[in-house]
Amino acid sequence: MEERKSFASQLKDVGRRMTPQRKLILSILDETGDHLDADEVFRRARKLNSNLNIATVYRTLGLLKEMDLIEQRYFARDHGVEYYESVNKGEHYHFTCLGCRKIIEVETPKIRQVQDEFSALTGAKFTHACVCFEGYCSNCVNKEENLTL
Repeated sequence: MEERKSFASQLKDVGRRMTPQRKLILSILDETGDHLDADEVFRRARKLNSNLNIATVYRTLGLLKEMDLIEQRYFARDHGVEYYESVNKGEHYHFTCLGCRKIIEVETPKIRQVQDEFSALTGAKFTHACVCFEGYCSNCVNKEENLTL
């Protein structure tokens, strides 16, 4: 609930107000573990508020991204499609299965180690890392192995 107050305060600071639509869209992204495109956010929100329109969803997603409350992602499975997820999930990376198109979240300290090594060598300072892994999940690998037996 603290995130909602923070968001409302942030909106007020920039001369905007917390609307039921903004609150709904943020809650959908906060509460789901999925990576949602704008159309899916719209479908889920529309079930709870039939007056909502797609333009409001796009404007709200832009505002949430601008305020660093959500992150925008692109995955190999759907080139050009923008997906969104809450920043409340913490730093993580993504593995996209090229077979079934499933997205698996990856958490590893190895990326931080690479950043630290690079910073020590160059003096650079990282603000964010975006690493996407691609390949085949264990289910798809097992299916392929079973087909070749």
